[in-house]
Amino acid sequence: MSADLIISNIAEQKEVETKRAELSELEATLARRESELASLQAALRAFEGRYLKVVGRHYDELVEIERQIAELQGLSPDADVDDPASLADDEVGCGQNRLRSGKLRKLYRDVCRKFHPDLSADEQEREHRHRLMIEINRAYETGSEERLRALLEAGANIEVTGSVTELVLLTRLTAQARERLIAIEEEIADITASETWQLKLRAENAEAVGADLLADLVAQVERQIKKACNRLEALQSVMLTA
Repeated sequence: MSADLIISNIAEQKEVETKRAELSELEATLARRESELASLQAALRAFEGRYLKVVGRHYDELVEIERQIAELQGLSPDADVDDPASLADDEVGCGQNRLRSGKLRKLYRDVCRKFHPDLSADEQEREHRHRLMIEINRAYETGSEERLRALLEAGANIEVTGSVTELVLLTRLTAQARERLIAIEEEIADITASETWQLKLRAENAEAVGADLLADLVAQVERQIKKACNRLEALQSVMLTA
């Protein structure tokens, strides 16, 4: 074995060891942030459920009264009602379209990261991933969540071939770990910046000083309900005497 080949093998082995250490550190960070994300998601779901149970049913009552008023006035039944928490038309309640849109974007980002051509081990795989990305972009443009999931499953058969060296494999795994970490950080940022999360923090801060923010919101909605009932009764009286 020539001296150049020995030196090359030693250099590659050192790079392999460096990549192993880098991947190990990334995986540890990834596990920690995934756990933190799961905790945030669970806390957000719990608060959304609490909000809907405590405040949401009152808001639904208000919306129904406003709908009846709008019909009597000959207006669109989609009454413009201001929710005191700005939640019912956003992250929860009537905000399902926005949630679906956000879900589609997240799925699209996840699929793109998983099958990005830059993660290819060879030209054949790169070409396969490139064709897959074309279909992925087309599915996203048409808003087809089902097609994106189908492509995700169809692309799952991309495997590391036996000809791929450990260094190439480690490089790929490291890139995938970094991309997943970026995705997690984005999800965490989205949650903590959401109106729902901010309302949750306000509720917790209020509880810390002995106040009940959700009860205050219920009181606000009930006052709106009373006013709306008065308007409805007045309109019904006018209709009866007309």
